[in-house]
Amino acid sequence: MRIENTYIGVDGVGETTERSLWECGALTWSEFDRTLCGSQTADRIESFIDRARPRLADGDSAFFESVLPSNERWRLYEDFREEACFFDIETTGLNHTNDVVTCVSAHRGGDTETLVRGDDLSRENLSELLDAPLLVTFNGARFDVPFLETSFDVDLDRPHLDLMYPCKRVGLTGGLKTIEPDVGVERDRPDISGRDAVRLWHEHERGVDGSLETLVSYNREDAVNLRTVADEAVDRLDRKLLP
Repeated sequence: MRIENTYIGVDGVGETTERSLWECGALTWSEFDRTLCGSQTADRIESFIDRARPRLADGDSAFFESVLPSNERWRLYEDFREEACFFDIETTGLNHTNDVVTCVSAHRGGDTETLVRGDDLSRENLSELLDAPLLVTFNGARFDVPFLETSFDVDLDRPHLDLMYPCKRVGLTGGLKTIEPDVGVERDRPDISGRDAVRLWHEHERGVDGSLETLVSYNREDAVNLRTVADEAVDRLDRKLLP
């Protein structure tokens, strides 16, 4: 599914009309024929395509996020996959006010970078790290993004694909660690959990050798594995929806 396949962002066009257009041969904007639907709908679709084409050429992901229903933002993925920032955070707990972020890892364009509390984890570095046309997380809409915005007074109001929701649509349920084996991901240290991440940070603060390195490795795996999970979830949605 690419953005050029999408009509559902057009005012008055829902899943039924979109599927009808696909099945009649208008799988992409270039194949759209106004005789395939009513004149008013055709006018709206042609107007949308005229506005959308230059926005897509400019890589304006925010425009498409604004017109797509929230449960259809996964459609951004194929067009912005290579520039997307897959990121994950580790914290000392779940409370935005009392707990702190210990490290943030981001995977983008085949490279992975980690910012660590007390070293290079700052508002400026975080803003630069997460400057991307599409952010990809797992449960990040409820946890990672608000935690970072509260902790660092950083603005992360940009297109965001929270994989928890498209995963549920294709039967991939549970947390990230539960889903990973279902999509072929094998971890170097499958025995480490989020609770262990908290423990490792406190051990690092006490000077225990190797604890920070293990924590960073765990956090980086989270970020890298998001790419594989996203690929599989979107592929399953493609096979489920596209004719």
